Amino acid sequence: MKPEIHPDYHKIKIVMTDGSDYETYSTWGKEGDVMKLDIDPKTHPAWTGGERKIMEKGQLSKFEKRFSGFQAAGGSKKEGK
Repeated sequence: MKPEIHPDYHKIKIVMTDGSDYETYSTWGKEGDVMKLDIDPKTHPAWTGGERKIMEKGQLSKFEKRFSGFQAAGGSKKEGK
């Protein structure tokens, strides 16, 4: 490994949106710095599924509304079979 070409790798503290924290190693900042997160896996819709579920429901409702009166070519629905 060539000397003096790699960034400094040191311990920092990560503070999550709910106030919990943990220590990890990073090249960000300097030794002992604190990184406060605005978005983390506890709150972001990509991990919680909140936004996506709402979007899926909206898309399904739009589809059902658009095609509610649609019947397949070839006649009416068969009953009893």
